[in-house]
Amino acid sequence: MSIKIGDKFPEGVFRVKGSDGIKEITTDEYFANKKVVLFALPGAFTPTCSAKHLPGFINNVSSFIDKGISNIACMAVNDPHVMQAWGEVSGVDNKIDMLSDSDCSVAVSLGLDMDFGKVMGHRSKRFAMVVDGNIITHLFVEEVGAFEVSSAENVLSNL
Repeated sequence: MSIKIGDKFPEGVFRVKGSDGIKEITTDEYFANKKVVLFALPGAFTPTCSAKHLPGFINNVSSFIDKGISNIACMAVNDPHVMQAWGEVSGVDNKIDMLSDSDCSVAVSLGLDMDFGKVMGHRSKRFAMVVDGNIITHLFVEEVGAFEVSSAENVLSNL
């Protein structure tokens, strides 16, 4: 069953790589007392994710801040090393939190996971949401193969 607007973000763990190694942060800690746009995608360095999804959020950081968003986060079922490297080569420059859902447990708890077959395996569906103090207030889930509703521009137009 998929998560819906008004639900509390489920308990889980994100992993992030920083200068002092890999750290774990619970979803409760991450979303507490702030308004976050979280977007998720099937994988780092994949075509649509690298050419459109991540760049759209990078290019619109100031517009999200102007609308009251405190943090923007990108989640993928990749290890924290890959998420950090992808952020570096994409020019994230600490504007977006690159969150690893390395075991796919967060995507599963949201009901937004999918088996992408032998090449990519079990991953997150493409989606975006606004989480305000651990409560999901906006939710944009893509149909498989689509990239429309979870774009930065669409999320912005709905804030």
